[in-house]
Amino acid sequence: MKVLLTGGSSGIGFDAAKELALRGCTVYAGARRTERMEPLKEFGVIPVALDVTSPESIAACLEQVGEVDALVNCAGYGSFGAIENVPLEEARRQLEVNLFGLADLCRKVIPGMREKGRGRIVNISSVAGKTVLYFGGWYHVSKFAVEAFSDALRMELKPFGVDVVLIEPGATRTDWGFIAADHLEASSAGTPYEGPAIREARVFRKGFSMKLFSEPSVVTRAIVKAVLSRRPKARYRVAFGSDTLVFLHTILPTRCWDAIFRQGGSRWLNRVLKLDK
Repeated sequence: MKVLLTGGSSGIGFDAAKELALRGCTVYAGARRTERMEPLKEFGVIPVALDVTSPESIAACLEQVGEVDALVNCAGYGSFGAIENVPLEEARRQLEVNLFGLADLCRKVIPGMREKGRGRIVNISSVAGKTVLYFGGWYHVSKFAVEAFSDALRMELKPFGVDVVLIEPGATRTDWGFIAADHLEASSAGTPYEGPAIREARVFRKGFSMKLFSEPSVVTRAIVKAVLSRRPKARYRVAFGSDTLVFLHTILPTRCWDAIFRQGGSRWLNRVLKLDK
C-alpha cells in the first residue's frame, strides 16, 4: 500500500510514518522541514518536501509521489488567543494549514482513488472539533470545520469505494501544546486578556510535559487501524481525556461549561496536574 502522510517532521505524523512503514506500507512523509525527517529513512520512509498551504508545493509533491492508496493528513498546529487579539492573517493561516491544505490534498488524490474503486483518506481532527476551550477560538473553528468537511466527504465518496476516517485525539504529548502556549502569550501581551492567558499557557506547558497525557503512539495505533483495517470506523476517539471532555460538553448546560473553563477551568486543571505544588 502506498501512503502519503503530511506533517511527518514531528509528533504524531513522525511516529505514524515510521509505524506504517514498519507494517509494510510504502510511505511518503511530507513536511516543509525535510531535514527533520532524515531519521525516518532508516525505516524505509521517503521524505518529500510539502507545504500544504502552497498549491505549487502540493502539485510538485504529488508529481513525485504519484497516485496513492491512502492519504493521512497529520499536518496542523494550534494558535491560541482571544478572538479580539489574534490577527486575521494568523487566523487565515491556521485555516489554510488545518483545513484548506487538507482539503486541497484530498481533492487532488480523489480522482485516482475513484478510478481504482478503492482508497482511504484519514484526517487528524481533535476533540477540539467537538468542544471549545478558553482562548482556543480559531483553532476550534479549524477543527470543527475538519469534522464537517470529513463527514461530507465520507458520504460523497462511499459509493466509489473510498473510505474517509476521522481521528479525534485528546491530550497527547507533542510540541503542539507548547506552540499553542507561545501563541497565546504572544497574542495576549499588553491586552486585557494577558493575566488569564498567562495562566492558561502555564497549564498547557505543564500538562504537555507530564506523563499524564498520552504518548503519540496511542494516536498512531488508531491511524494504523484506520489505514489498514478492511472496514475502518468512521471515527477513532483516542488519548487522554478525549471521551470525558466530549461527554461533559454534551451533558453540561452551555453556560455551565463556559463558567467552568472561563472562571474555574485553570484552577481545576491546576489541581489535576498538581501545578500548585
